[in-house]
Amino acid sequence: MSFNLDNITRENVKGLNPYSSARDEYVSDGSTMVFLDANENPFENGVNRYPDPQQRGLKTILAEQKGIKEENILLGNGSDEVLDLLFRAFCEPKVDNIITLPPTYGMYKVLSGINMVKNREVLLTNDFQPNVSEIKKAIDEHTKLLFICSPNNPTGNSFSTKIIDELLNSFNGLVVIDEAYVDFSSEESWMSKLGDYPNVVITQTLSKAYGMAGIRLGICIASAEIITVLNKIKPPYNVNQLTQEKATERVLNQQAVKNEINEILVERKKLVNALKTVSFVEVIHDTDANFVLAKVDDATLRYNQLLAKGIVVRNRTTQPLCENTLRFTVGTSEENNIVITALKALSN
Repeated sequence: MSFNLDNITRENVKGLNPYSSARDEYVSDGSTMVFLDANENPFENGVNRYPDPQQRGLKTILAEQKGIKEENILLGNGSDEVLDLLFRAFCEPKVDNIITLPPTYGMYKVLSGINMVKNREVLLTNDFQPNVSEIKKAIDEHTKLLFICSPNNPTGNSFSTKIIDELLNSFNGLVVIDEAYVDFSSEESWMSKLGDYPNVVITQTLSKAYGMAGIRLGICIASAEIITVLNKIKPPYNVNQLTQEKATERVLNQQAVKNEINEILVERKKLVNALKTVSFVEVIHDTDANFVLAKVDDATLRYNQLLAKGIVVRNRTTQPLCENTLRFTVGTSEENNIVITALKALSN
């Protein structure tokens, strides 16, 4: 493989002069200053000033915790903004294409449609692993992005390290590894291989293990060169002040996060064991995430029965390879007890 970032970057992006905000031109060092540069309301209320456009304080903490450099991080308004930036930086509308591996996270396909980029779908194998030979057949000179969700949503399993390694070594575009659920997995993050693969882009989130879905904070980890390209096109103040403050507070409390992850893992095992005793559950798929995908006799029937008992799960039966499956997010111990009781009652 001979990856060249310049070859896959859109021409209009290469020549783009990014918007320079007031907070880009003068970066506060903490000194007491009279700020009259950004046309802000001068009356202090905690949010009257524009936020740091590069989220420097938060990036410093994340870089130290993850063992990478700040220049390898871009933060977004949720991972969805990060994914959209990848399309806009590297995919020429009506010319380029991407590859996705259904069943997978649905926003990849939505974003391809929004950006007028063809989505070439290559189904996972029956054991929910990437089909390498078919992926390679789908690649041409206009294939810019390959999306890999591992652990995968909605199946829950992690993909083979050997398979991902092979794809990284054979593809001249960007391999985007979505690690939204990696904190629940025994597998190592691909961050540790960042220096080995110039074409890897890793996305993570504070929405799952960190329990901060409401603040919308996505993390992009890649080479400094890729991050530089994305910074050229991101909105100047894409992560607001309140999000930066809440995220900083949360990531500094690593023990609380670890405790919650451990509890979710205990509850996940309890849920899996309970599902094994339910008469209408036919298959329980292996999971490295905070949810369990189970094949049942009639997903629509069972979904409605649970709904009638005040329990909302996700019916994934419309997804490829997922006929008659329900996805159960792991809840609190009390919530899981309610689900288990309901399942047992329906099983009689």
